[in-house]
Amino acid sequence: MAANSLTERNDERNVQTREETRSNDKYIRPAVNIIETEEGLILTADIPGATKEGLDVNVEKGILTISAPASHTLPGQPAYREFELASYYRQFTIPESLDHEKAKAEFNNGILTLRVPKAEIAKPKRIEVKVR
Repeated sequence: MAANSLTERNDERNVQTREETRSNDKYIRPAVNIIETEEGLILTADIPGATKEGLDVNVEKGILTISAPASHTLPGQPAYREFELASYYRQFTIPESLDHEKAKAEFNNGILTLRVPKAEIAKPKRIEVKVR
């Protein structure tokens, strides 16, 4: 399973609309690394300003969705701002050969780490050759 089969390359990491036909809200596409191991996939996403309580990670019909509102709790009134706080939103198509039921997620210091193991049927198996 190559990384290209999991997602399209993301050259733009700026604020953009989620779906122009349904929402005018702005979203940030968080930077993501996806690593394949013999056991499954390890996805890490950079989501600064999000909280564990607001983070939503789910899989439906082979689509992994990560979304989280950004925290707007800065003390005082902003006098000048050059960047916009926006919610995070990212989707990936993931293979059905992964066991979504056994996925585990951790969130620490703005970094989401998601581990999705391969289904037993997708793991390589050695076939013993017998001599007669």
